[in-house]
Amino acid sequence: MTVTAADLASELRARGLTDVDDSTLAKALYSSDASLYRVIPQAVVKARHVEELLAVHEASRALGVPITLRGAGTSIAGNAVGPGIVVDTRALNRVLEIDPEARTARVEPGVVHADLQRAAAPYGLRFGPDPSTHPRCTIGGMIGNNACGSRALGYGRTVDNVEAMRVIFGNGEVTDLGVDSATGTRLAAIGDANLGTIRTEFGRFGRQVSGYSLEHLLPERRRIDRFLVGTEGSLATVLEATVRLVADEQDRLMLVLGYPTMAEAADAVPALLAAAPGRLIACEGLDARIVELVRAKGGKVPDLPRGGGWLFAEVAGADAREITDRLAAASGALETRLVLDVRESSALWRIREDGAGLAGRSLPTPAYSGWEDAAVPPEHLGGWLRDFEEILAGHGLGGVPYGHFGDGCVHCRIDFPFEPGDARGAQVFREFMTACAVKLREYHGTLSGEHGDGRVRGELLRFMYDEDALDLFRQVKAVCDPDDLMNPGIITAPDGGPASITDDLRPVRPRSRPRAGLRLVHDDGDLGAAVHRCTGVGKCVAPRTTGVMCPSYLATKDEKDSTRGRARVLQEALDGALVQGLADPAVGEALDLCLACKGCSSDCPSGVDMATYKSEALYQKHTVHGVRRPRSHLFLGRLPRWARLAAPVAFLINVLLKVPPFAALAKAIAGIDGRRSVPRFANRTLRRSAPTGSSTETPDVWIWADSFTDHFFPGSGLAAIRYLEAQGLRVRVIEDDACCGLTWITTGQLDRAKAIVERTVHTLAPYIASGVPVVGLEPSCTATLRGDALELTAAPQAQAVAEGLLTFAELVTRLELPLPDLSGVEVVAQPHCHQSAVLGWEADQRLLERAGAVVTKVAGCCGLAGNFGVEQGHYEVSVAVAETHLLPAVRSQPQAVVLADGMSCRVQLDDLADVPTMHLAELFASRL
Repeated sequence: MTVTAADLASELRARGLTDVDDSTLAKALYSSDASLYRVIPQAVVKARHVEELLAVHEASRALGVPITLRGAGTSIAGNAVGPGIVVDTRALNRVLEIDPEARTARVEPGVVHADLQRAAAPYGLRFGPDPSTHPRCTIGGMIGNNACGSRALGYGRTVDNVEAMRVIFGNGEVTDLGVDSATGTRLAAIGDANLGTIRTEFGRFGRQVSGYSLEHLLPERRRIDRFLVGTEGSLATVLEATVRLVADEQDRLMLVLGYPTMAEAADAVPALLAAAPGRLIACEGLDARIVELVRAKGGKVPDLPRGGGWLFAEVAGADAREITDRLAAASGALETRLVLDVRESSALWRIREDGAGLAGRSLPTPAYSGWEDAAVPPEHLGGWLRDFEEILAGHGLGGVPYGHFGDGCVHCRIDFPFEPGDARGAQVFREFMTACAVKLREYHGTLSGEHGDGRVRGELLRFMYDEDALDLFRQVKAVCDPDDLMNPGIITAPDGGPASITDDLRPVRPRSRPRAGLRLVHDDGDLGAAVHRCTGVGKCVAPRTTGVMCPSYLATKDEKDSTRGRARVLQEALDGALVQGLADPAVGEALDLCLACKGCSSDCPSGVDMATYKSEALYQKHTVHGVRRPRSHLFLGRLPRWARLAAPVAFLINVLLKVPPFAALAKAIAGIDGRRSVPRFANRTLRRSAPTGSSTETPDVWIWADSFTDHFFPGSGLAAIRYLEAQGLRVRVIEDDACCGLTWITTGQLDRAKAIVERTVHTLAPYIASGVPVVGLEPSCTATLRGDALELTAAPQAQAVAEGLLTFAELVTRLELPLPDLSGVEVVAQPHCHQSAVLGWEADQRLLERAGAVVTKVAGCCGLAGNFGVEQGHYEVSVAVAETHLLPAVRSQPQAVVLADGMSCRVQLDDLADVPTMHLAELFASRL
């Protein structure tokens, strides 16, 4: 029976499911996970109650439609995509109970790992395994994959920490495992009948995750609940789980060991394990190329020992220093460093956690998952790594290894020669994967050490297991899921095998290459290559964050409002098979709530810059395809132009805007939400209020009058002049009109933006070239000239301006100017998103702290983001974003100075909190 997507959605709704979506948008969002694979679902269900999971199973069995369960969608193996119903479980996120005496937690499957840690922390407990995706991965997903992470060496794999589960099998049986179960009894019988095969083939070493863990069916180890861990949703769905908690040891120490190569680092692992048996919590390998990529992006990296690769060894306990001394003595390392500063160790762990995204951009061409997490017994790790590198070289491939070396598990992103529309790359992929599987067999290793087999390794299980073992997989599948409805194509099938590893490969699909309005300098002008930077690792879907990315997702928790979701839709639009080009309504819906904050450009380890892609998509839609622009593009998108025209009569306009009918009419015409205020024009612009000059003069400092400072907040410029002149400096404002074009850029009016930017960089270049410092006061405008301008023009002056334009804090630091006394002053600081992402706020923070201020830096975005927050249809999300970090921080410190350099941040705080704000220059000037 063929079931249409519409019929399926109707059936699901008829069974009481409230969030069912069979739209093009939903299919695009859930067509991929973090793997190489693309499988279009028929419908997406967001389950909010356990009863809804049961209803989905009933509909699946009634209609014969497959079901795939999904947590955060960070699967690297392709085990979170499927052709029927994809169920997003993230709303099943309750921690039902913490039992500190039993040291257990009872949770729903959608609980995020980091949220469980927060719930357990007050009792001095934690969940042991911690994958690199711990800020967003779910416990249900961890159970599905038998996830491990860096500290599995000390705390065990997920399977070692599961104490009980309630599940529904694919055959429809709902049961609490640990009590009598018809399905469990049949599985036990399979174990009893095949003792020899199971004892020789399964459970040979800790990271043997591939296939089904049949060792848990042996009489002496029988645990049906633990048998189901790592079955990747192909046998049963977790409804509830009880997991073990361990003591959260706070006195952990990190020892970093440097080696000439990663293979030599691997050689040292057995000696380290022997030097501190049972005491290592983690022993991680990291290639120097990943660290260099962080440095190249401007990231800070703590000092590391000499070497081309490192091991991070972590221990805890009262004798931790003694243990690290023993490890250092046994390591054979070139150099070692004991990291005592928690901030430094946290920074190093963050680099390790971002390894997948960083490794994907660590080679000259994109590197992909695929042969991602194979493992061998640790004593064979050095030999396996050398053979692996020979196989890479033999296929003309490169890769950057890292991973859980203490467990013998190696991660690697590889530059497979995938090209859109060219199947030859898929053949190289197959040949390489097969060669690795054959060689791995010599080491008695496992294809997967923690991510599961999914679509990328299931076909290769025949190289790891003999036919008897493969037949056992088919037998248990027939018992648990006889109709092959649960995640079909994964691991096995009742009457066949898994999917081909080259079916449904996303990177070889054809895609269009529109003529871009932007240069897209990091992707050779190819928008398709740019949006395919997103590999799905999902850092943007963490429900809590201390960075900027992704403010709209934090507000809505909707996949379409994440950086990853938007990238998936853009990928599909350039493919054209599902989403019909960049003018398709699905693209508009996905991009609508993107604040263009640029947080992803710095926070995403894969280097996604959705603000840039949104500008290009709007350009393609409105300029290339001729779709009519909204009114907000014509008014807010050209705000500097209207501000310039309004300047001579600013006082009159401000008076009129205080008249409610006139203000309402103005808002309606401009596309501004009626609940928003209209920013007040300055009665006198900065250039009319302060001494100006031309490039023929040589003051000590030039101030660039960007459009927002000039026409709305000239007080920032006047304060900067007062402070600088108080230090004996001669200051002049550049007399020329020089707009950065930001509002045209964010609304995709790129042809006009290019003309504006080229004129501005031509204007500013002589001032920069004079050697006199040039200061920008509005962070968004300064960031535009330091970043976006280079995407619009190849003019050499653009590079010179980008390199020469300073922020106020950078100027004060460079000139080593005396600081005001801010001793004891509480400062709540909201860095502008573009400042955080492009310019950096470190210089500002250092100045404030040196001056004696007590600084609270607010994470995230203010929520206004230029025209976004004032546009009709965005008010609620704008407020929700502000409530994520900013407004709670301001309320918690009512006596604090609220520092906000950006116009957007100041307008948002004025609208929503009615608190005065100051620019850093105003704060400094106020203390003269």
